[in-house]
Amino acid sequence: MLAAGALTCGAPTLRPTPPRPIASEASAPTDAAPEATTDAADLDAGPAETGAPFAALTAPIERAIAESKLPGCVVVVGRSDEILFRRAFGSRAVEPEREPMTEDTTFDLASLTKAVATGASVMVLVDRGKVRLDAPASRYLPELAKLPPFTVEQLMLHTSGLPAVARISDHRAGMGALLAKVAETGLKARPGERFLYSDTGYILLAEIVRRVSGADIATFAPREIYGPLGMQHTRFSPPPEERATVAPTQKRDGGFMRGEVHDPRAYAMGGVAGHAGLFSTADDLARFAQAMLGRGAANKARIVSERTFEAWTRRRDTPAGGRALGWDVDSRFATHRSPSLSARAFGHGGYTGTALWIDPARDLFFVFLSNRVHPDGTGAVNPLVAELATLAVAEADTSTGVDVLRAEAFAPIAGARVALLTNGQARARDGTTTLDVLRHAEGVTLASVFAPEHGLSARAEGRVADGKLDEIPVYGLYGSRTTPPDAALDGLDAIVVDLQDVGVRFYTYASTLKRVMEAAWRRGLRVVVLDRPDPLGGAAVDGPVLAAGARSFVHHHELPIVHGMTMGELARMFAAEEGWTAPPPDGGAGALRLEIVQMRGWRRDAPFERTGLSWNAPSPNLATLDAVRLYPAIGLLEGTNLSVGRGTPAPFAILGAPWVDANALAAALGRAAIPGVSFAPTHFTPTVVPFAKTPCHGVRVRVTDGATYRPLRTGLAIARALAEVHPKDFELRRVDRMLQSPPTMTALAAGEPLDVILARWEPELARFKARRAPFLLYPASR
Repeated sequence: MLAAGALTCGAPTLRPTPPRPIASEASAPTDAAPEATTDAADLDAGPAETGAPFAALTAPIERAIAESKLPGCVVVVGRSDEILFRRAFGSRAVEPEREPMTEDTTFDLASLTKAVATGASVMVLVDRGKVRLDAPASRYLPELAKLPPFTVEQLMLHTSGLPAVARISDHRAGMGALLAKVAETGLKARPGERFLYSDTGYILLAEIVRRVSGADIATFAPREIYGPLGMQHTRFSPPPEERATVAPTQKRDGGFMRGEVHDPRAYAMGGVAGHAGLFSTADDLARFAQAMLGRGAANKARIVSERTFEAWTRRRDTPAGGRALGWDVDSRFATHRSPSLSARAFGHGGYTGTALWIDPARDLFFVFLSNRVHPDGTGAVNPLVAELATLAVAEADTSTGVDVLRAEAFAPIAGARVALLTNGQARARDGTTTLDVLRHAEGVTLASVFAPEHGLSARAEGRVADGKLDEIPVYGLYGSRTTPPDAALDGLDAIVVDLQDVGVRFYTYASTLKRVMEAAWRRGLRVVVLDRPDPLGGAAVDGPVLAAGARSFVHHHELPIVHGMTMGELARMFAAEEGWTAPPPDGGAGALRLEIVQMRGWRRDAPFERTGLSWNAPSPNLATLDAVRLYPAIGLLEGTNLSVGRGTPAPFAILGAPWVDANALAAALGRAAIPGVSFAPTHFTPTVVPFAKTPCHGVRVRVTDGATYRPLRTGLAIARALAEVHPKDFELRRVDRMLQSPPTMTALAAGEPLDVILARWEPELARFKARRAPFLLYPASR
């Protein structure tokens, strides 16, 4: 990351944020592809970092330790492909002598066994067709045939009607005797009628695993799940040589239990049971969580199919609230659930002080392992777990520039009279528009507002007119005027900019930013850019670089079509490459004073979904992230005689015209075998030009693999297919209105292979990457 003042003579001021604390994190931006981080060695090698982003977790943990809520704990926060935070706190043991907690401590997971061992093993067998969720449990355990029938799924949801537990003595007599006792005792409720958290139910599920697979849970789970995922320290009944690193719990028979299961019924069953008995480390549970975030796969191993994963983790309504198979979601028992987790999050806890929460919507997991029952069973951690998970979500999520500005009490613009370039879709995390944030900011005077294309509403089409917001003048900067009028700059100290860009050259917000910056330079005003993520990510670049001398309002700078830069980074490039780091030639007030209020927590190679931010459509036809991803491909064709879906429910996901043969075009695109996308014939009637109220025929485009999808290849392939199927109707030459690359158009018309055309861009893209490197502000994931 560039230090503040790294560029002299009017250098942009950076408000740097500390890097994410992950193992072996790159300390500077890079265009190189990130390395995978799911190998087993990666987690073991990761340092216990305590960097500022997760420092907020320390105080609540230390307070709880001081209050004897727990002796210590290990916390890991991560994503599907990286560890964000990993640290041990406090003590592993306080009696008979104190031992420091270490990251590699092994813990008695207690009821986390239900999710990580038994539930997971059942779902592996479901995936292989060996067990059916809707089958009666008696199909696999005939001893239960006399009971009212309940299903395997009801066992996993605790709605079978079985009692919570049987007597401890019943567990010592063996599985046959226990099954007989269960059948004799009967149900506490009709199946499906009540939620009764049942250890007995999970003991029966483990027995189903044994009978179907021929291996008990202590053999099956390590062989089929833990081994493939690299979970080398997860097992039932840890061997004596490993018990020195096991966190002790309470006393049994005069000595502390250490590697001996705490749960009395699991102990009576020899330490191996479906409801409790599993031991593991935080690193191993992180590997398991990464497999869950990978929809059943991690460490180059898949334990279940994506279809089975969906069935496994889908929320079901129960009388106690939401549950998944083997997991809690939002039931009344989920007292350790953070309210900041998404509706898709699932997790589980254990009596000994353990918890695991996994949030696919945020690509985030939270592992908390403690031995809160040590030494005397009086600890309590559920409120602490919820508090820590809330803090972890806040630290892992991206904070945009406006949120950082708020957190800094508006220090960069304190006492200033400012104009704001924005629209109503630029919002703080709590949903407040940046416009309202600045209107009510103490010590800041909002003197005027500049509106880009689509106006303050971000919904308008065509020229943006002037107006007023209460008594604040609003100046439209799209249409007949694209630069702030001189009168609008009188008396200002600074221009603040907050716009959500989409990372595509022909999207006009960056062009408006550039013109506002030039106006500020000529008048000696500061420019403060409140940065936001590039929703296409900041790693990939694609398309030809605009040739020198080809500039226009739409094509405003020498950028490729997909440039991989945030608005703050673009502003830095504009300032340097336009010469605004020196005074204006007409003797203005000096070099442009540019300040970027950087985001916190953004990785340039991370998908937008990972930020924890809501997508607020910056313009009428980019209401979804799917539309944004297709925009550089389909928008490339907007200058031709096609509809690209404007005026339909699926802009930039469909394209066509009245003269298109939808089936023939879809077939041609299928033969082209374009990576990462699929095409299907479609028919639609747009409400706006071109072809307003006229039935159109064409294709629907869907990104199927973001890793192999390349938007410019997709757009050019569609253009070529249209020219092939409709050589007389499709105006191929008009693709260059958005492409702005005559050599590419010549090659496309001549029928050159797409691989050859794309390869011709590589030298100029390499030069562009070198140009942009000094202006990048955010690192990639490792």
